[in-house]
This record gives sequence, C-alpha cells and structure tokens, in this order.
Amino acid sequence: MKSSSLVRSVAAVALLGAGPAFAQTSPFATGAAAFQTNFLTILTPIAVIAVMALGVGAWFNRISWSWAAGGALGIMLVFGAPQVVAWVRGLAGV
Repeated sequence: MKSSSLVRSVAAVALLGAGPAFAQTSPFATGAAAFQTNFLTILTPIAVIAVMALGVGAWFNRISWSWAAGGALGIMLVFGAPQVVAWVRGLAGV
C-alpha cells in the first residue's frame, strides 16, 4: 500500500513539476547567422584572388611585403572571426 502511494507521489511530481524551458532562438541571431554564411560565401573567391594579387605584387616588388602580409592577416581575421568570438565567449563563460 505504501509503495503504490509512493509511486503515485513520484508520478504526480514528475507530471506536474516544472519542465525545462526550451528557449527559441531570436530572429536577430537567425538573420545574423544567415548573413554571415552568405557574406563568407561571396567573400571566399574574392579573398583568393586578393591573396594571389598581393603575392604577385609583392613578388614583382610593386608593393611592400608588409602590405601583402597585412592583407593576408586581414583575410584570416575575417574568416576566423566566428572562431575568435566563440573562443572569447568561452573565456567569459557565456
């Protein structure tokens, strides 16, 4: 008799207790993620051509090697931004 009341109590708590709140993603986050994907898709061939042009220009001594290195570093930052943001958020515990 006691076990059936215990089972009923546990079942009542399980059914009536507060369940986890499943938060929905914000429309801003969804739009920002879509923009980022589209932007990087468009920027990829442009970045490849830019690296080739910077390399050729530096090779033929038309621009400084620091300009070529700066361009490559800028491209790395643009494409590495999601990883940098995730790393910083991880450090902050967000």
